[in-house]
Amino acid sequence: MSSNDAKNSVSGAGKDKKNKQPASQVLKNNLFFMGMMFRASPKFVVFPALDAIRGQVSIFFEHMILIGFVLEAAEFGYDFSRVGTTIIIFAALITLGMVFTVLAGDYMQEKERPKVREKIKLVLYEKARSVDLSCYDDPDFYNSQVMAIAEVDKQIDQTMEFIKNVLSGLTVFLLTGGYFLVKDKLSIVFVAITFIFSVIFSKAYNKLAYEIRMRRYPPERKRDYVKRVFYLKDYAKEIRLDPEVTDSLEERFFLANDEVYQAEASLARKKFGMAFLKDFVCGHLVNDYIYTAYLVYRYLIQHAISLSSLVMLFNWFGGLKRSMRVFTETYPKACETSLYIQKIRDFLAYEPKVISEGDVVPSSPAKALSLEGVGFSYKKDLPAVLSDISLSVEPGEKIALVGYNGAGKTTLVKLLMRLYDTTSGRILADGVDVRNYNLEAYRDSIGTVFQDFEIFAGTVRENVILDVPERKSKAGDALTAHGMDGSESQKDSAEELAELDEHVRAALQDSGLMRRVESLPMKLDTPLTHEFSEKGVDLSGGEQQKLAISRVFYQNASLMILDEPSSALDPIAEYQLNHAMLQATKDKTVIFISHRLSTTRLADRIFMLEEGRIVEEGSHESLLSRGGKYAEMWKAQAGAYIEV
Repeated sequence: MSSNDAKNSVSGAGKDKKNKQPASQVLKNNLFFMGMMFRASPKFVVFPALDAIRGQVSIFFEHMILIGFVLEAAEFGYDFSRVGTTIIIFAALITLGMVFTVLAGDYMQEKERPKVREKIKLVLYEKARSVDLSCYDDPDFYNSQVMAIAEVDKQIDQTMEFIKNVLSGLTVFLLTGGYFLVKDKLSIVFVAITFIFSVIFSKAYNKLAYEIRMRRYPPERKRDYVKRVFYLKDYAKEIRLDPEVTDSLEERFFLANDEVYQAEASLARKKFGMAFLKDFVCGHLVNDYIYTAYLVYRYLIQHAISLSSLVMLFNWFGGLKRSMRVFTETYPKACETSLYIQKIRDFLAYEPKVISEGDVVPSSPAKALSLEGVGFSYKKDLPAVLSDISLSVEPGEKIALVGYNGAGKTTLVKLLMRLYDTTSGRILADGVDVRNYNLEAYRDSIGTVFQDFEIFAGTVRENVILDVPERKSKAGDALTAHGMDGSESQKDSAEELAELDEHVRAALQDSGLMRRVESLPMKLDTPLTHEFSEKGVDLSGGEQQKLAISRVFYQNASLMILDEPSSALDPIAEYQLNHAMLQATKDKTVIFISHRLSTTRLADRIFMLEEGRIVEEGSHESLLSRGGKYAEMWKAQAGAYIEV
């Protein structure tokens, strides 16, 4: 065996062991998810469950008791009036049951399903919002998170099917099993044998199905990525201007398809074999041949059962077997569902490591910062990204972080925002260790623009405030509901919205985007992007950057962190924006990262990083006079424009 084969076999054994779950865990996971569904909508769970029981009771009395009664009436000559009355009573009860199915089962389930999906997804979205940023650096956790959220709709439907199948099967088993015990006890032995072997083969079959799905998932993600590149607008220009990139993408697509095929083919024979055993051997062979011969023997040779009983036992042997097979097929499916639910439970159970270790609330208008021997590594087995960083920032000071790509600048500001915690050393804000602040309040006190910011499919106003302004009006609605005069609450709400718009306009004015917004047909209410509206507007790259910067101005935070705030702007717009930022943030502490050293000239102090360490510190003029690394970078950028 080759080393790769050995490795794969060990990996496969490890996965098999990981995928095995005790019955108690399967039950707990399914009950956990049922509880989530019930809390989201009790009607969604209860009414279809009752209808599943009612349906099988109705079928039993209609197809077994009623038909058996009619056959006996024909065989033994019952009075016609007695037969007719019985049929009418049964017909009335069956009609009422069908009405219940339509109203309580189908209608209620379709009505409540969107509510259940929405509420469970909101729980997952809230959790996704709170997990540590480091989780996104872990492919295993990220895959589990994506699958947990992506599988919700499917697991809701499967869990509901599980509930209905179990209740249906249990109802059929109790009613039909009781009938068989009365008519012919030995028939139960045939059912039991089929049941036992079906359990074994169905469990093995579903385990193989899950293993195939797990093997398919990574290449399917690669394939979906290529698909998105070809239809998303974000990539449209690149694949037209550089058509060669499509060759590479198509190659990846074909490779991913091959991996999907290999995942299916690797276990196809085993899967087919298990399907044959569970469907034919435990199905048609026993039912159509062996049991039929047994019933004929009991009727013709032993005269132990009547002809009508033979007919009913033969017809309902399949029904009783199916009720048992519901358990044989439902339990393995419950095991498969449990594996997905376990991912959801693990995701929801994740405890963030970056948490509030105190309840201090930031209060100063401008932050003083102090870093003492700060070091950081994204993972224990990876080299340090930052090492022994020590610096101090006075309130209201403007600080620039410069350095070549990979120097650790963005990582440093992420530590300042407590998106990560330091591996060594500590960070103080206004003399307090940042770990001792209330985490949400501390982050709210920081305004940030990253170089990879996003424009959301909402209005201009919503993209500035990053919230839904209508929420403020709901406060007035709530007051009205508690007895306050409606016109007064509406007036207050209108005043709040007007004040909010005033702040939004001021932020847009400071970022230099207000003139462009005023030219839009719907002003602040103009939808951005064409994602949901044909009237949507696509801003240019520079305009998008100005919009992102306006968010920081609107937030009015005590610390502003700007990562490449003007990278998409032309020189004149950059000059105007830099002066606007200095004017708007004159009483704020500002830390900005920029590769354009013309921007760093405006900083009070500049820190140059290289390989995760501070190698130079000072003002623009003092660093140039030293003739060090900063001066080299400055000359490299300015040399094309001025004589050096």
